[in-house]
Amino acid sequence: MATKYVYFFGDGKAEGKGDMKNLLGGKGANLAEMTSIGLPVPAGFTLTTDVCTEFYKNDRQYPAELKGQVDEKLRQVEKLMGKKFGDSKNPLLVSVRSGARASMPGMMDTVLNLGLNDKTVQGIIEQSGDLRFAYDSYRRFIQMYSNVVLEMDGDILEHILEQMKESRGVEEDTKLTAEDLKELVTLFKTKVKEEIGREFPDDPQEQLWGAIGAVFGSWMNPRAITYRKLNGIPAEWGTAVNVQSMVYGNMGDDCATGVAFTRNPSTGENVFFGEFLINAQGEDVVAGIRTPQPINKAGGDGTLPSMEEVMPECYGQLMKIQQILEKHYRDMQDIEFTIEKDKLYMLQTRGGKRTAKAAVKIAVDMVKEGLISEKEGVLRVEPEQLDQLLHPSLDPKAAKDVIAKGLPASPGAASGEVVFSADEAEEAAKIGLKVILVRVETSPEDIHGMHAAQGILTARGGMTSHAAVVARGMGKCCVAGCGDIKVDYKTQQFTAKGNVIKKGDVITLDGSTGEVMKGEVPTVQPELTGEFGILMGWVDKYRRLRVRTNADTPHDAKVARDFGAEGIGLCRTEHMFFEADRIMAVREMILAEDLEGRKRALSKILPMQKGDFLGLFREMKGLPVTIRLLDPPLHEFLPQSDEDIEELAGVMNVTAATLKHKVEFLHEFNPMLGHRGCRLGVTFPEIYDMQVQAIMEAACELVKDEGYQIVPEIMIPLVSEVRELAILRANAVRIADEVVGRYGVEVEYLIGTMIELPRAALTADAIAEEAEFFSFGTNDLTQTTYGLSRDDAGKFLPFYVEREIFPNDPFVAIDQAGVGQLVKVGCDKGRATRPNIKLGICGEHGGEPSSVIFCHQIGLDYVSCSPFRVPIARLAAAHAVLLEEQ
Repeated sequence: MATKYVYFFGDGKAEGKGDMKNLLGGKGANLAEMTSIGLPVPAGFTLTTDVCTEFYKNDRQYPAELKGQVDEKLRQVEKLMGKKFGDSKNPLLVSVRSGARASMPGMMDTVLNLGLNDKTVQGIIEQSGDLRFAYDSYRRFIQMYSNVVLEMDGDILEHILEQMKESRGVEEDTKLTAEDLKELVTLFKTKVKEEIGREFPDDPQEQLWGAIGAVFGSWMNPRAITYRKLNGIPAEWGTAVNVQSMVYGNMGDDCATGVAFTRNPSTGENVFFGEFLINAQGEDVVAGIRTPQPINKAGGDGTLPSMEEVMPECYGQLMKIQQILEKHYRDMQDIEFTIEKDKLYMLQTRGGKRTAKAAVKIAVDMVKEGLISEKEGVLRVEPEQLDQLLHPSLDPKAAKDVIAKGLPASPGAASGEVVFSADEAEEAAKIGLKVILVRVETSPEDIHGMHAAQGILTARGGMTSHAAVVARGMGKCCVAGCGDIKVDYKTQQFTAKGNVIKKGDVITLDGSTGEVMKGEVPTVQPELTGEFGILMGWVDKYRRLRVRTNADTPHDAKVARDFGAEGIGLCRTEHMFFEADRIMAVREMILAEDLEGRKRALSKILPMQKGDFLGLFREMKGLPVTIRLLDPPLHEFLPQSDEDIEELAGVMNVTAATLKHKVEFLHEFNPMLGHRGCRLGVTFPEIYDMQVQAIMEAACELVKDEGYQIVPEIMIPLVSEVRELAILRANAVRIADEVVGRYGVEVEYLIGTMIELPRAALTADAIAEEAEFFSFGTNDLTQTTYGLSRDDAGKFLPFYVEREIFPNDPFVAIDQAGVGQLVKVGCDKGRATRPNIKLGICGEHGGEPSSVIFCHQIGLDYVSCSPFRVPIARLAAAHAVLLEEQ
């Protein structure tokens, strides 16, 4: 049998169904479903997504059977409507619209009033008795077809229209007379021939196939491609094409068109919400050429009459239909309708786009109303949506002057005066100034300025660069890798597309879009409503995967705990070393000439580290805390400026020249692969000894004095060979047991490692002999697996994703085929040696939904992520369970 490529709908009967979105697209499936449940839908037919696939596979050629199937369905529509396509006396006009399986509003092309020419327009005049309406429809068709199918610049014919309105002294299209519009048709057709070198097509069949080809072609237009990438829609899905009988909202004051939502898409309130226009076509509502009127009295401000007031019968019918649709689909619907001569027609229904706040409220309300189950309620909210709820956002009503765009590295919005150094940011914050820290790139030494700033902007770096990772951990707005800006520290300014922004100038960042704006743009604070708590209660009921946080300070730990974190999966002790009250002692330790000198400096740091751990343990109140021993290379802590070197030389009683030579000696060309992590612990064991002592003394004090139950998890980073871990574990056990004995208490502790090198994953069975837990550091594991620097790859990774060399940025979503398999191998080998080994990940992937679902699938015990992503990870973990059940 020949493949069926075309599906008919009309007069209460449809060949398709609502669950056929993969084949008929969302619009086609829903048109079929609405028809089947008895709603007034103009007759038509749908060309399937398979046609789109064939179209692109075969150099834009259609399957051989398609033409005959389209002709057959077109005859069915003609018979049902009592009109004939291309007939000069009683013509059938159609719309040609796209319809992908996932909603892509406004991304692809549409053609209305198709079938008009100089002969059929006379038939429309006879049908309607309205000369003006007929020629208005004709000129609209020529405008739309020329732009969509003939690929003319839309401004060309729009300019002729504007000239006509100006010459007639009118501001709106509706004020032009029938003769004006007839003249416009002639002017338009003349201009089209001038532009494309041939006559505007008169043959309705040629028009139809031109429009079908253009709609299939629009699947690959730039805005559709961008939208798919932003929303994770695969290119191979393709779009369907819907050909449908025209109904007219612009035949007079008893006609209208509109768009509505069954609930408020901004707040989630259970109130019918929407807009309409009298005597208008659908594109008039979307284009905003005229001010739309509210659907009902509740949705307006009283300045314009509502549909409820001026068309009460149609409004009543629409109210019944929207209730039928919401009950039938069991979700908030986005509907389009047209009223022709007081008769209501439904043109579309689909699941409505909604804000995060609305998504949560609608899900919870629908469970309470008995429309959906708790599990369905959890699945109705997308994990990434929660970002909107947890950070301030720009006021959508405010004007903004965008001067640059980078990567949306950490969500939220922030305004402030520009500063170019961490010290300036800290000093400004002390006197109450709000600042944006602008750097070429940040380093751990900038941590104090990042903490003090409202937001961070960097010219270099990717989604998991230092700036991005730290900003997300702090809940700070960050735009990273903004190649549009050129930073000049010497002149204390940056340039962006001709704009010069100097120190002290105010800018605004939107960390959710990557936009950089001149001046201050007002923000609105998020609201965590009661519905949020109810939803998260359901989430925790169904998930298996535990969720911890990456936190280095008591403040971060408290934020994460308030968001539902179940412990700390990564405390990066190096961030503590950069605090102003200890950086000098750290530098003394690094630059000391002998062991005794290092120990003297470390004795100054010990009580400070102990205080840090006391704060974290107290905030976590008995929940597990994993503390990573020092990881970065030592040169990152050293002074770089001559001024700082001279200051340290005075403290250490050595010459500045001697100190500068030592700083230069310690510099590394490729520090990511250099003298860092456990390699520091092997060569300078006294550093790790001090840290283990501080951890265990803090734990023992709280157990002895405050009755805490604590099981510290001491994590040794960057192990590649089990003998490294064996040496460092033996040292840690010696120190820990000595502290426990000194305090006279019983404190259990775990010693494990961070798996962040491919060799460690491949030899995890041996490493598990010495490790009681593994935490997969997927940031570094991705770097070492791909041979990519996350701080530099931002220059070309977007190109790789755009060209589909990589399906996603591997630093954003875990590479399941490569890095993910290393994690799985590490888990399997680790459990083979030690069945009860605790397994988790602490890279940035721990808060990315698809990565969280992958971690659930391979059986990890927990994920760890930045505090503001904890609710996202919790929701994704629940989705992982519920999607398995489907």
